Amino acid sequence: MNPGLISARSRLTTPRAAAVAGILFSILLIICLVLVRLSVPADPEDAGAWLESSAETVTLALNLVPFAGIAFLWFIGVIRDRVGEYEDKLFATVFLGSGLLFLAMLFVSAATAGGVLTAFQSMPQQLIDTGLYGYGRATTYELMNTYAIKMAGVFMLSSCTLFARLKLAPRWMVLLGYVLALCLLLSIGLISWISVVFPLWVLLISVYILIENFRRTAAPGAA
Repeated sequence: MNPGLISARSRLTTPRAAAVAGILFSILLIICLVLVRLSVPADPEDAGAWLESSAETVTLALNLVPFAGIAFLWFIGVIRDRVGEYEDKLFATVFLGSGLLFLAMLFVSAATAGGVLTAFQSMPQQLIDTGLYGYGRATTYELMNTYAIKMAGVFMLSSCTLFARLKLAPRWMVLLGYVLALCLLLSIGLISWISVVFPLWVLLISVYILIENFRRTAAPGAA
């Protein structure tokens, strides 16, 4: 096959794949976060009353997390492929590292929460009396609302820097990303819905990439 044709197809399909993966990740993670926020009290020191009334809803949210993680991993991969040989090694390393750390902490927090739910089903009273619920609840809260959120902020900063240098996104979108990233980095758990900022930003970037891709393919003389 003609190498030029392969290169042209790659330029067209890569941003589209990134956009689809980003949109899928955003929708799944937003659903997960909304379900959890509506079911679990924001106070990490709660007594665990929600375990009886909202366990099924939280379990559904946790079951969606792996699929959101797969989509996010694909999003990272196709973005790196899009940047290609022009990537700055420093920011590319921070971009990849922060993205993988965010994903790892998301999985660990979901697994910890899932362990609490499983333990509650087999020994509900012992879970509360022994303090295992309090430990699991606090661990999940700290992982998600302190460490994972900070890594999401770093991921946004590095992504915006790469987008700005390579002109992959408009200036206003890059500046908005910087502002939102600083909000995530400086947040100290006072805003319970702050975690939704990250998937909303990924959704914004992904929709923009998808629209630009369709514009290029529809433009006269597009290869």
